[in-house]
Amino acid sequence: MRDSLRTFFVLASLVPALAFADRPVIEISGANFRPMPLADAAPMTQDDGARAHAAELDEALAFDLAACGLFQVLDRKSFLSDAKEGITAGSINFANWTNVGAEALVKTQLASDGDRLRADLRLFTVGTGKEELKVSHDAPAKDARRLAHFLANAVYRYFTREAGPFETHLVFGRKTAQGKDVMLSDWDGKNSVPVAPGGLNVLPTLGPDGTVAFTSYRLGKPDLFAQRPGGQPTVLVHAGRMATGAAYSPDGKRLAYSLADGEAAQLWIASADGSSPRQVTSTPYFINSSPSWSPDGKRLAFVSTRGGTPQIYVMPADGGEARRLTFQGNYNQTPDWSPRGDLIAFTARDERNAFDLFTVSVDTGKVTRLTQDASNNEEPSFSPNGRLIVFTSIRNGWPQLFVMTFEGNSQMALPVDKGAYSTPDWGP
Repeated sequence: MRDSLRTFFVLASLVPALAFADRPVIEISGANFRPMPLADAAPMTQDDGARAHAAELDEALAFDLAACGLFQVLDRKSFLSDAKEGITAGSINFANWTNVGAEALVKTQLASDGDRLRADLRLFTVGTGKEELKVSHDAPAKDARRLAHFLANAVYRYFTREAGPFETHLVFGRKTAQGKDVMLSDWDGKNSVPVAPGGLNVLPTLGPDGTVAFTSYRLGKPDLFAQRPGGQPTVLVHAGRMATGAAYSPDGKRLAYSLADGEAAQLWIASADGSSPRQVTSTPYFINSSPSWSPDGKRLAFVSTRGGTPQIYVMPADGGEARRLTFQGNYNQTPDWSPRGDLIAFTARDERNAFDLFTVSVDTGKVTRLTQDASNNEEPSFSPNGRLIVFTSIRNGWPQLFVMTFEGNSQMALPVDKGAYSTPDWGP
């Protein structure tokens, strides 16, 4: 891999797809996968304005590169290079980077222009000293972290030919003194803003157009609402019964949810605005909940107690026969269907009464464990490209947001303030 990278400039709109046909790709999964040792040098700055925002950009870029699972990001304490080394190939002593074990090197330079911050990133193959990628981009200085996410996406796309996950968003619940708020943030939990503050607002989901649906008790009963940051809430489902588990279809045109029915609960499908509701399960005395759409919008994964214990099932989105997917364990919940279509992530209670995360193959039913021996881990949600999973964990003593690869590697806490977080949903 060290000598096989190809030069690539981020001019995707101008370069034909054939230009990338022979570019090598890192295979992210499999028994033979080995994270590439990568050195991410501290950014160079050209002026005081750039220096004021360098730490923020640097932190975000380093976190993205470490969290994506592609790289073994090397400790800067081991670096042998001169701190004044430049960002062009001719100014870099690549032997120093070889000696610390780096196979790839990322160099970044920052400059400011008024309230704008400009970043120039270059990626090198250390073994050949060849520049492989050059990215230049600017953004408002207040959005230094988002500028870093743009750069990380460019590096990710170079190595995978896939869209990176770093310019996407999360919604999640956060406990406050006034109740529970629904928050919208960047993918890493930063730059969060309240969507539904005050009162008891739970189980948010993020639609393709940025609308957030959630369950709220603001009218006394647990109803479904839709809202945007700074906007007014719109009632989606007000049935006088508990409505939970809202999930937008991939095209954003439909909404799946669970509605209490006496001692049971049934799944319903409605238009995105809550109109034209239609019941799609009918199992008296049993609970059906937590719907999750397949990427093509044709099927739903959900939890049902119809077999005696909560298990994961799959059924046509318009109703019909349900197929049981999980048979191991007696308490499986919170399914989330990968955008890649092959896996469903879920939470399960194990033999020690601890909650951990697993995936199950939609086609074969094979179950793979992702977390273990790290206290309770729950509520998985796939990134839009299906390569990462965000989840909650109390391994550090309080409910935090974590991220890992879809195979359970590179488990890292998101860089958010200490607090009680719950039910993350990863959207566009």
